[in-house]
Amino acid sequence: MAAQRSYQTEDLAALIPDGALVALPPDYSLVAMEVVRCLIRKKSRDLRLLGVPILGLSADLLIGAGCVAEVETSAVSLGEAGLAPRFTEAAEKGEIRIKDATCPAIHAALQAAEKGVPFMPIAGIGESDLVKERADWKQQGDLVLVPAIRPDFALFHARWADDAGNVWVGRRRELATAAHAARNTLVSYEEHRTGDMLDDELLAPGVISAVYIGATAQAPRGAWPLGVAGVYGVDDPHLSQYAKAAKTREGFQAYLQEWVLTKRKSSLPA
Repeated sequence: MAAQRSYQTEDLAALIPDGALVALPPDYSLVAMEVVRCLIRKKSRDLRLLGVPILGLSADLLIGAGCVAEVETSAVSLGEAGLAPRFTEAAEKGEIRIKDATCPAIHAALQAAEKGVPFMPIAGIGESDLVKERADWKQQGDLVLVPAIRPDFALFHARWADDAGNVWVGRRRELATAAHAARNTLVSYEEHRTGDMLDDELLAPGVISAVYIGATAQAPRGAWPLGVAGVYGVDDPHLSQYAKAAKTREGFQAYLQEWVLTKRKSSLPA
């Protein structure tokens, strides 16, 4: 699949089959929200979400819309807007499977996949009750051996994509790790840059090479209501509106109808 081909966000969503393991970043780290909305509109089912290392609004929307069967994450939160209400209810009612993890373990598991090794040893969590709940984590003395996680897809947003198919994520290096570990990486982006960003000494450190990118789609304001550093900030009033509405299933469905299922011409408020 050539990264240079012109895709739409609907095309990226169409590439993700039901049941896929999808790595998603937290709210502070370039979330492909417009692609998430496309996944909901196409009625995705039985997705397994991996938080890199935590999940937020994207996961809460997908869970509330009935798209998710399982999450593996260190937390699901809306940050300053409070708990993720659809995740919380689904967890309490046993409507989704939950694999509790911790941030270092998820990073280590992705690094193992990135390096092509079966596991990664980590220190500092051996006495945690969490280790007792994870039969796939093996304790060896003071270390815990965490098996590699190879997501079917990494999905995130980027500031720029270029003619060569590279994407620029700046200091969000966890996205690079996820892209290296995943079988396929799908990226929406704000703006197109001509040329090859890997030739630019200033930009190159924040670039993920096209070698790791399966497909890109331009989506101006595609992270909204979350933000993109240097372009637009988080829409805090909208997040608060969502958090309030999503406390009930009826409120969530009303939000979904207004902001997700009814596709807006320009995606979203400027």
